[in-house]
Order: sequence, then structure tokens, then C-alpha cells
Amino acid sequence: MLYPGVSTQAYDRAITVFSPDGRLFQVEYAREAVKRGTTAVGMVYKEGVLLAVDKNVQSRLLKAESIEKIFIIDDHIATAISGLVADARRLVDYSRRIVQEEKYAYNEDMDVETLTKEVCDLKQAYTQYGGARPFGAALLIVGVDDKGAHLFETDPSGAFWESNASAMGEGKQKAVTLFEKEYNEHMTREEAIDLALKALKQVGDRKISEDTVDMLIIPEKTRKAEMISKKELEEHIKKISKKK
Repeated sequence: MLYPGVSTQAYDRAITVFSPDGRLFQVEYAREAVKRGTTAVGMVYKEGVLLAVDKNVQSRLLKAESIEKIFIIDDHIATAISGLVADARRLVDYSRRIVQEEKYAYNEDMDVETLTKEVCDLKQAYTQYGGARPFGAALLIVGVDDKGAHLFETDPSGAFWESNASAMGEGKQKAVTLFEKEYNEHMTREEAIDLALKALKQVGDRKISEDTVDMLIIPEKTRKAEMISKKELEEHIKKISKKK
């Protein structure tokens, strides 16, 4: 129900104005930008954490390697993005700066949850002050610290939560449904890679390949983020295609 004489458009124009039913429309629109973004998945497996993204290469004229959707924040932390890439890059740059400030000030690595809270505090600020708009991007933040392996998902509102496996972007629902059926926390590295590729493969009508997918792992043993090579991705894609 709206107040007499007030149209719904009035609540669209200012981020700091709540609608009568307690909604911030600009935050909800930012979530829609994320829902329309490319699919990204993440999971915690037996020996570490994994991120995978569909780069959504729709033209053969595009150079696939120029499309970046996974970013290494520090040796032990990385993130995958969905939504407005320019907004996400701002959050990535901010993340990289604060982890280096932590290392310089205290001579220790920032833990994954602390970084996530810092990023989400910035996101929340952009939902509260006039003259700004929310970030139209969401992040899957993964990492390994002294408390173990972690996967956090962030929201344009500044909220965040920890999961064992999650997804975001246009294929979120299909991927989450698959994870609910097939994910288990004792998966090996090979099984985790297969499941992530299977989740990306069922999204949309495009075929995945080593050129259209990026994948990163952070093993608990080394705490060093590393991209999966195209050759290994190709082998796993062939394997899951044969199982179909």
C-alpha cells in the first residue's frame, strides 16, 4: 500500500528512501543486475576451495583471455564476480588494498571473514548515503586461513553468508539445485572440478570449453591460489561429456 498521492516512482529515485512496505528499490534493482550476470560457482572440498566461472563468450571475435571474472586478492584469497564488471573491479581493487594494508601494519595475512566484512561494509555504505547508488555486483569470496577453508557470498545490500557450495548469476538456481543433490564436503579435487564444470555445463544452451571457462583452486596445504590450466580443463570437460 502506498501513501495517498505518492507514486511508486518516487521510491525509485532516491536510494535513501524506503517504500511504505520497507523496501529499497535501488538495492533490488542492483540484485537484478547480479541475476543477469554470468554464472559463477564456488565450493569447499576436502582439500581446499574452488571457484569457476562461465565467461559468456558470445562472439568468435572476442578474445576469451581478455574477459576476467576471477581475481586473486592475495595468495590465500580470491573472488569470482557477477553483475556489472566495472562495479566489481572497484570492489576487487578495494579488497586488494586492504589486505596489503593489513599485511603492512600487522605483518600477517587477513583472514577471509574479516575481508568479507570490510567489503560488505563498503557495499552497505552505498545503500545509505545520498548521491550514491548500490554496487550492481556480487562476489563469491574464497580463501584458506588459520580457521580453515571458507566460501562467502556477498549481496549488493552489504549482507553476506558462508556456504559449503554456492552460485550466483543467471544460472544460480540450476547450479544450487545440482549442488544440493550431488555436493559433499569430502569431495576430492578432481570430483570438485567435475561438479563445478557440470554445474556450468547445464546453464543456458551454450557449450562450455577450456576457452569459455575459468577455474581457480586454493589448496589448504599450500594456501596459494592457482588457476587451473586449459589442458586440465579440457580433460575434465571431455570426461563429464562422456558420462552424459
